[in-house]
Amino acid sequence: MKPLDAIDLGIAWDRLIAIADEVLQSVVRTAFSVGVREAWDLACILFDAQGRSIAQATLSMPAFIGTAPLTMQHMLQRFPAQTWSEGDVVVTNDPWLGTGHTPDLCIACPVFHRGRLVGFAMTISHLPDIGGAGLSVANTSLYQEGLILPVCRLHERGQPVAALHELIAANVRTPDLVFGDIGANIAGCVLAGRLVGEFLDESGLADLQALADGIVGQSEAAMRRAIAAIPDGEYRHRLEVETVDATVELACRITVAGDTLALDFDGTGPMAPHAINVPLCYTRAFASYAVKCLTVPGIPNNGGMLAPISVSAPAGCILNAQRPAPTGGRHTVGWFIVPLVTGALAQALPQRVQADSGMASLFICHTGRAGGEAGSTQYFLAGGLGGMQGLDGRHTTPSPTNNAVVATEIWENETGVRVEHRRLLPDSGGAGEFRGGLGQVAALKNTRDEPVTIFLFGLRTRFPAQGLLGGRPGAPRRFLVDGRPVPPKGRLELLPGQTFTVHEAGGGGWGDPTARDPQRVLADVQAGAVSVAAALRDYGVAVDLGAGTAVRIAQ
Repeated sequence: MKPLDAIDLGIAWDRLIAIADEVLQSVVRTAFSVGVREAWDLACILFDAQGRSIAQATLSMPAFIGTAPLTMQHMLQRFPAQTWSEGDVVVTNDPWLGTGHTPDLCIACPVFHRGRLVGFAMTISHLPDIGGAGLSVANTSLYQEGLILPVCRLHERGQPVAALHELIAANVRTPDLVFGDIGANIAGCVLAGRLVGEFLDESGLADLQALADGIVGQSEAAMRRAIAAIPDGEYRHRLEVETVDATVELACRITVAGDTLALDFDGTGPMAPHAINVPLCYTRAFASYAVKCLTVPGIPNNGGMLAPISVSAPAGCILNAQRPAPTGGRHTVGWFIVPLVTGALAQALPQRVQADSGMASLFICHTGRAGGEAGSTQYFLAGGLGGMQGLDGRHTTPSPTNNAVVATEIWENETGVRVEHRRLLPDSGGAGEFRGGLGQVAALKNTRDEPVTIFLFGLRTRFPAQGLLGGRPGAPRRFLVDGRPVPPKGRLELLPGQTFTVHEAGGGGWGDPTARDPQRVLADVQAGAVSVAAALRDYGVAVDLGAGTAVRIAQ
């Protein structure tokens, strides 16, 4: 078949993305767990018959769309394309083959059209439970982190593999919720197959081959052009990250040569004895994500953009963890790959790079309530984004992930933990010509008559979001119980009547704060983002709210 012209390619490409979006929405609407239906901890990816990713749902998790292309290749190595039948469902949650930790289940189904294999649909979501000791940084071995499924068939020709279903049910605390989510994901893949078939009939295409070639080829060419525009050379960056009871250094060397870019994390510190280690698949996902954000952010994700990028890290470092290292909290280190990579490329692209972000915090509430989501309710809160040239950082916006915040009413009904308040945190955004986004303060009270266990995955408590080009750092993250600080990572027993408070981190500022227009400083003060004292201290601007004036003070 001849290649599609640019107009037909654009229309067809948009249609595939719309299909993936509809599948994602269907999974959200039918899932049982709060983590999927409220926090949107999921993804949908479409592949061609060769297993090349060609479209993703717009609101997919960045980590999942970065790991999925390799997961699909692992599945095809185990089950070559010619061995798949209609009705097959192939799964894995192996951290090194999937997304980096056991709670995420990758589910793939073949897409047949008129009896011919034309592609694959994959959905990924965070299960409410996978057994073991539970998702906690306190785990010291992979084997505490629940049931591990290698690449295997969950359904064969439309029929459930009974023994595997029984094995899963016997190992999880909430089988109804787990299988409810699995069913929602499988139904999403089936929907994808139907919608792709309708699209092929309407467009007169026999398969996805020509469309996939166009998507992958044009995307790769665009990425190569963007990389070629970066001056050749080596760019390095280092930063420290808090672990559980120590720190670890992350190091990155980026080599740009023509239209290729190589990321090497040699010099990064060793694996930790706690569940914060990062498999290479997760490292690769966020390294590629950071590069894409700085090069071709407007092009939808697909496998073509990965071709010019290579990622390596020494085996045994914390960014290339080896079995049986625990990886449940891999995001607490893995998310720092983004500021590590952008910090290196700031040397070549200073006007494009955003100052560090406050990131998000995740904690999991375990309760013993019968009939509820016992032991598995996720809650996300977000810090502020970093400022960048021409743009202040957004307040309380998750980065580099994109989870939704669970609605207060849902959270309270599921856990018995009441959200007393959530407020923006003044002066938490780093000062700069373009200010960092604010964090927030959230207070949650245990209104149950029994303790609630909270597993914390706190980050940016010792190393706040750094500013760029003279910008100041944002405020760090803090956790308190009844006003007393508590460790940011680990297990917390919240007793009846106690209040758990989170001060979310602010984003870093961009550029010299004294270059900020005094009228913008006045607007910040009027909006409550900056205090009068901080306006004078950080920006050199004297603000009189009564008179509505702001005057630069010579320093």
